[in-house]
Amino acid sequence: MICTLCNTETIFLENIHLKTYYNCPNCKGILMNPANFVSISEEITRYKTHNNDVYDSGYQNFVKPIVNSVLTDLNITDQGLDFGCGTGPVITKLLRDKKYNITTYDPFFDNNLAALKTTYNFIVCCEVIEHFHNPFKEFKLLKSLLKPNGKLYCMTDIYNETINFKNWYYKNDETHVFFYHKHTFDWIKNNFGFSKVTVKNRLIIFEN
Repeated sequence: MICTLCNTETIFLENIHLKTYYNCPNCKGILMNPANFVSISEEITRYKTHNNDVYDSGYQNFVKPIVNSVLTDLNITDQGLDFGCGTGPVITKLLRDKKYNITTYDPFFDNNLAALKTTYNFIVCCEVIEHFHNPFKEFKLLKSLLKPNGKLYCMTDIYNETINFKNWYYKNDETHVFFYHKHTFDWIKNNFGFSKVTVKNRLIIFEN
């Protein structure tokens, strides 16, 4: 298995519930064998089961790390993109409530291709990057959509060596196919030309 992020030969990690996982010795990412990916229709069905009500206080609190960072770092004259906004773009709602200008894009639920033809001061990617079938391609796209000094905000659960992967709840979602280590974000920063990456618990901020 070749790593879908850094193109390095991976090492077998685990067989779990008929799915095979590999660890990359270079970028430290963990990936599911693409042969075990669910179909696109199954993936869409899974996403539709998410309780993504933009008015739900629990959902709003969940995305607050990104929202608060954007409110602190940027202003209402800046242009933003909610990449992978899903069925309930709560970050977009909360930022628009504060008069921020933000566009939505999702390959399944808001296939607004025009949104991918311009550049942005900030991009938010909440619970999205673990779904990337081809993270190299997706991060290359995200980097190309950022203006100079722009910021990319991601949220995901991060793997580390203290976690027993076989028992880790985060791998139980069958649409989660790539898992990131802190070192993985350093690799992304260095190889895609970001100037800085900051990891704050589940929040990852790349700076252009």
